[in-house]
This record gives sequence, C-alpha cells and structure tokens, in this order.
Amino acid sequence: MAMDDERPICAIGHVRLAVEEVDTACGFFARAGMREVLKRPEFAILELRGGTHLVLAKAAEPVAAGERAPFDLMVDDVDAAHRRFVADGVAATPIERGNIHDSFTVTGPSGYVIPINSSHAVGMV
Repeated sequence: MAMDDERPICAIGHVRLAVEEVDTACGFFARAGMREVLKRPEFAILELRGGTHLVLAKAAEPVAAGERAPFDLMVDDVDAAHRRFVADGVAATPIERGNIHDSFTVTGPSGYVIPINSSHAVGMV
C-alpha cells in the first residue's frame, strides 16, 4: 500500500447469495452495475467496486418471498440508481431522504429485498 493511500487496509472479499436462478440473478446484478467475472449454470461471480465479489450459487431450497438480502448496496448517485432500476422494470420503493443515507429498496432475484443506499464513504459529500 502506498504511503499516501488513506483507504482502510481491509475489505470484504466475498459475499455469497443463494438464488433460485443463477442466470437471471447474474443478469440483474450486471445491469445494476456489477462486472461479470464468471457465469456457469449453478454458480456465478460478479465484481463490485473495490474488488468485492458477489458469489451467486444455486439455492438448495426456495428463497422465502420478501427475504432481506444479507447485504445492502451503496451508490454514489442514489437518484440515478433509482431511475436505472425503474427503467429496467425492477420494483423499487420511493427514495427516502435520511440524515446519513438516502435510500430505497428493490425486489431482486428470488424475491430478495435489497436496500440501496447513497454512499457515505469518507471523502464523499
């Protein structure tokens, strides 16, 4: 790490999500702005900003409708992200303006509810 690099030295490497249809879920997250790294019928990997990988795996059992995803997503421009999801036909709640985050939720693959938040990384306005 460079001496002038003020980023934390640790990051989340992998987040795993069991989904009913890997191909559908991979397409959803790619359209949301993640980079597809690998896609197979039972398994896919997508890259997020910072190098974290979202690992999608075929669920052994159906996912409960409305289950909250085990993560939330942060974006620099929450208004643009909301417009992008809606234009893609994704069910999205209205944006709620908050003290720390502006946020909304989307219904994602396998019926997961996924919170989308504005960024609050140090150095971001």
